[in-house]
Amino acid sequence: MKFAELICTTLFVLLVQTLAPVQAALKVDVTQGNIQPLPIAIPNFNGEGATGQNIASVVRADLDRSGIFRPLDPQSFIEQVKDINTPPTFANWRVINAQALVTGSVGTEPDGRLDVKFRLWDVFGETEMMQGKEYFTVPANWRRIAHKISDAIYQQITGESGYFDTRIVFISESGSLLNRRKRLAVMDEDGANPIFLTRGDYLVLTPRFNPTAQMIAYMSYYGAKPRVYLFDLETGRQQMLGAFPNMTFSPRFSPDGNKVVMSLESRGDSEIYVMDLRSRGVTRLTGDPSINTSPCYSPDGRQIVFESDRGGSQQIYVMNADGSGLHRISFGGGKNGTPVWSPRGDLLAFTKQSGGSFHIGVMRPDGSGERMITDGWQDEGPTWAPNGRVLMFTRTLRGAGGSQIWSVDVTGRNERRVQTPGDASDPAWSPLIQ
Repeated sequence: MKFAELICTTLFVLLVQTLAPVQAALKVDVTQGNIQPLPIAIPNFNGEGATGQNIASVVRADLDRSGIFRPLDPQSFIEQVKDINTPPTFANWRVINAQALVTGSVGTEPDGRLDVKFRLWDVFGETEMMQGKEYFTVPANWRRIAHKISDAIYQQITGESGYFDTRIVFISESGSLLNRRKRLAVMDEDGANPIFLTRGDYLVLTPRFNPTAQMIAYMSYYGAKPRVYLFDLETGRQQMLGAFPNMTFSPRFSPDGNKVVMSLESRGDSEIYVMDLRSRGVTRLTGDPSINTSPCYSPDGRQIVFESDRGGSQQIYVMNADGSGLHRISFGGGKNGTPVWSPRGDLLAFTKQSGGSFHIGVMRPDGSGERMITDGWQDEGPTWAPNGRVLMFTRTLRGAGGSQIWSVDVTGRNERRVQTPGDASDPAWSPLIQ
């Protein structure tokens, strides 16, 4: 099975600048902890029947889910947009309190490709906020075009990169708690297009994307032996990462994709190793009679954060990529684990266990500025959006038994459940799809 057939990531897109740029005054600061969502009007895109309506619907849902925008009800629109090349009558949009307006159209090229155009307007400034954009793609990829439009709007108004045109790899769970079936799966960031990659006849855990989003590293109990495997999304091929004598687990790719750092169990303890995928050479990074696991590279590849109980309890440590300079950074009480570095390099997200509950927290790489951003009963295993502003995590509700995937922004606001086919856990965010 080819990657394009699997999750429709093959995309033929051309961005065409159609108007001179205009300096836009309308901005939202996403670093604030209390944001009033920006009212934005997104009429259905003209042309091609349901496709224009579907694209607009996905854009509305993307922006609403961010918590930064408040898409207005199309039933409130006074003006019907007939030609996106004609500036709108801004007074008609001010009267419904829209601050931004998106207009778009969908056509079909002679070769069958969709031609999607959109424009973004500052209603009160009565200006176009960005150069008009045009996308060409095969009809099956209309949803990706919608996500790309959402990313462009998000970036223009916030100044931050978007995160909608991404994938999530996760563990899909079903069955009773005593006979749990866990399958490797991928889906779009909004939960659409879920695809199962394994059948569920063996346990899989801790999946992680490589930097191109075309390879997944994960732990599998295939053949009753827990090992790290690689799954090639283009070919569907799975291969074991090294014939190690003992259990290997908790893998993660280096920022350049050329290495995998992981844990290797030995006599009840575990150490962190790194494998070079080109030479297959293996280097041991830690050497302590304790459990060392959940390693994660810094965005520049120079450091690795991990968890260890070498000090008597589960805590977070940082070391250089060669294993030198190891030191503890978590001192905020409780047990701390599953650390993951923000793509921006400014924060670490982690799981804190305290008082019988699990929460998602963030701290600076030196351990300062620790704060909790969720307050569920059992929230664990955070993963960062590629812009470093949003996280996903696994949430288990007290008494419910099953697990769910939720998202939250880095300020601790705008918690949202991510829709999945049944129970789900262990999400990992891809980079932006190219």
